[in-house]
Amino acid sequence: MPLKVLSALDQTRTQYYHFKATVIAGMGLFTDAYDLFCISPVMKLIGRIYYDPKDGNPGVTPPAVISTTVAIALLGTVIGQLVFGALGDRVGRQRVYGYSLTLMIFSSVGCGFSICRTRTCVLTSLCFFRFLLGIGIGGDYPLSATIMSEFANKRTRGSFIAGVFSMQGFGILASSAVTMAVAALFNKLAKHDGGDSISPLNTPEAADLCWRIILMIGAVPATLTFYWRMTMPETARYTALVEHDVAKATSDMGRVLCDFDLDTILEDTEALHQSVLPPPPPPPPPPIYNYGFFSREFLRRHGAHLFACSAAWFILDIPYYSSTLFQSQIYKPWFPPANHVNAYEEAYNVAKFQAIIAVCSTIPGYFVTMAFIDRIGRRKIQMIGFFFMAIFLFALAAPYDHYWYNHTNAWYIVLYALTFFFSNFGPNTITFILPAELFPARFRSTCHGISGACGKVGAIIGAIGFLFASQAKNRENVQSGYEPGIGMMNALLILGSVCIAGLVLTYFYTPETMMRSLEENEGSGNRVGEISQLSNKIHKFRGSSSDVSHVMSDTSRISSSGSFFINSPRSSSA
Repeated sequence: MPLKVLSALDQTRTQYYHFKATVIAGMGLFTDAYDLFCISPVMKLIGRIYYDPKDGNPGVTPPAVISTTVAIALLGTVIGQLVFGALGDRVGRQRVYGYSLTLMIFSSVGCGFSICRTRTCVLTSLCFFRFLLGIGIGGDYPLSATIMSEFANKRTRGSFIAGVFSMQGFGILASSAVTMAVAALFNKLAKHDGGDSISPLNTPEAADLCWRIILMIGAVPATLTFYWRMTMPETARYTALVEHDVAKATSDMGRVLCDFDLDTILEDTEALHQSVLPPPPPPPPPPIYNYGFFSREFLRRHGAHLFACSAAWFILDIPYYSSTLFQSQIYKPWFPPANHVNAYEEAYNVAKFQAIIAVCSTIPGYFVTMAFIDRIGRRKIQMIGFFFMAIFLFALAAPYDHYWYNHTNAWYIVLYALTFFFSNFGPNTITFILPAELFPARFRSTCHGISGACGKVGAIIGAIGFLFASQAKNRENVQSGYEPGIGMMNALLILGSVCIAGLVLTYFYTPETMMRSLEENEGSGNRVGEISQLSNKIHKFRGSSSDVSHVMSDTSRISSSGSFFINSPRSSSA
């Protein structure tokens, strides 16, 4: 009976609830991107408000403060992925899903309030609430990916999980749009009250309210989906395979999926089975797979896949977050310098540049992945992405000191944008998808959380280490508080080499999961996976005598092994 439920899920047609679940599950990723991309203009405003002008230039937030603020949120994300990932397997995906969303809403609002108005107090409070926000966002990663993978059918599963991840693109656009709208409104009101222009060195007091509103608006989309997230049923795979309540699993899916009728969906397969194959002998009592997560058996069965997922995500996030955070090196030649614009105009320009990059490269990368992931496969897309990321990073690096440094023209931006396109049509999306497809139901959320946590460790290295390492020894950087590092050219060369390492890792260790059920992806050590493969053979059977012999052979082998079901009590998942 559990096999029937899972087979029905894999064969059900794509319908409205799949798209609804994509939006509901994607709100955490939306909030993640909103927070990541709005913090740059917010830090511009904070620098002008809480730091004094120097040498005719407006106040600037020190690099150490920016790095700490970013690292605190990423550290929270690591903790959230590990904790909520484990809880998703131990307690249930749906039961803890609402908690991560509630934490995101509360902490987004808290970031805006930040209690007080002195510099030390504001920054301390902001870091505290961003840490909580990171925990909530981190918790959402494994839960959203796992829930979508367990709801979707195997034909379009990759596209729907990629659709959840593509909500990051809408989060980037929302972040830029909100920042531009709020900054433009405050700028207009300030000019109306104080004259036609605002001095770049005199930041209006209302700017302290501006950045708080930008941060708090990030809680609105998540709040709007709270009801639907709380009323989502538990996934059928968790209910059937971990809680062993097949009747409830069938009832839950019948409530949200139209035409979810086991007899109708499997009628042809069962009829063919009865007409061609003799009934199998009664199986002996099924064995209990009681190996835990920290056992040698888990390492033997799934250790290589966990290594592949974790290492690929770690490798990816080093260049991805580095590229995100040195955008200021690129947009400087295209916008007026800081001492020629007021605080609102500077925040507006930063958000505008981020929106342009998102529309031209980031979002198209998501949608191209959705279109091709179930046609050419996860492994190939990840290899393509790593390869072209390396090519374009090397193209930026090689002539940087001799040409790009003084000629940041349109071609430079095109090369930079293409690195984002191929990160999203590549490893940035695939590393989110694969951990939700490769592991048994009772370990799936935990393994996704571990993989994502390794990725965020790479993000911390990229966001902080390369932010400092890329600084060249020049007067501008010394005045801004940056210590001289290895320079941008060497930093880009290292990032390109990191992408080559990701390509090699993918080639040797990453398996393909396209058009296979989640049970098949677990490997031959899982008997449900073997039975799923047998069911597919029966479904594709067309009357060949050789096919009959193969199917009967497989049936006899599996029956004699005595395991038509996985019996994995909750006590064994510790």
